[in-house]
Amino acid sequence: MSQISPRLNLPFLQPSQAQKHVTHNEALRQLDMIVQLSVASVNATTPPVAPNQGETHALGAAPLGDWVGQAGTLAAWLDNAWHFVSPDTGWRAWDESAGQMKIWDGSGWIELPMATQNLNGVGVATGYDATNRLSVRSPATLLSHDGTGHQVKINKAGASDTASLLFQSNWTGHAEMGLSGSTAFSIKVSPDGGSWTEALAFDPTDGTASGAAVQASAVDTTAGRLMRADFGYGPGNLVGPVSENSGVPTGAVIESGTTPNGDYVRFADGTQICTAALAATDCTIAEGVLFASSSSSWLFPVAFVSGTSVTVSGSGGVTGRFASFDAPTNSQVTYKALSTVNDATLQSPTATAIGRWF
Repeated sequence: MSQISPRLNLPFLQPSQAQKHVTHNEALRQLDMIVQLSVASVNATTPPVAPNQGETHALGAAPLGDWVGQAGTLAAWLDNAWHFVSPDTGWRAWDESAGQMKIWDGSGWIELPMATQNLNGVGVATGYDATNRLSVRSPATLLSHDGTGHQVKINKAGASDTASLLFQSNWTGHAEMGLSGSTAFSIKVSPDGGSWTEALAFDPTDGTASGAAVQASAVDTTAGRLMRADFGYGPGNLVGPVSENSGVPTGAVIESGTTPNGDYVRFADGTQICTAALAATDCTIAEGVLFASSSSSWLFPVAFVSGTSVTVSGSGGVTGRFASFDAPTNSQVTYKALSTVNDATLQSPTATAIGRWF
């Protein structure tokens, strides 16, 4: 019969053994030391100066003093002496200094291994439930990189499902962004968590924006809305071809150009201005007390819209001359240069016509 137990090395009472109480008490002492094991410190190296009866330490790799040569053992202060026991793989001990359970893995005291795969849920400082299987209660949550970057991925099963971030106040939703019922990224807002407005949505094909925060039409001047490039004006379309649809401007703000008949400027509001230096002429034809040029026609650089009034004005080009215009049509006007004296000098009258292009 063996004299010690195979696992805890407890001494057995032997047949006809004298002083059996000594052996029995030694076994009890060892049981008292290792059962419900609690250690004052783990990886200890220096014995305390005045240990308490029963105080136990898990020794580190290079203990000093009275612990020299006892690396990896348990040291217990019993009856004014250190008693040493070697732990076996799987022994558990409560680490009083760290406030946590440790386990001996054969070479060191480690934290208890925990399952991290296919858990029912995890609650950090709060509880989880069947819907919120990961719940965190804290002032902030940090997700940092392992390498050069970090991605947070939210996946949904199908295009009609939802993958989004919901922002709440007192557990009532007021803002949501993500893929809500489609593959278009959108941002929604709500005053009460019940009624929602899609403020912005981005087409997944071309990236164009729509929603309540975007200008709905060229005449939409709702305060706070974002102006659309095709409805508003900027450096790219301030100057260029003007156009309209049923009286609503659809092109640039200002258009200008030159033809053989002069210059013109068109504005998005429909105003059109034509100017020209007309053909040089003399004033030698007596006309009452004045002298006139022969009649000529100015074909406008671009026509005005039919049915609107065109106003023409101008000058004779030099002091003592002036221009006279007949009633204009939408495309031309007849004029003469007049002078107070008979003047054979060829001078160019100037003319300005104002009307509408739509």
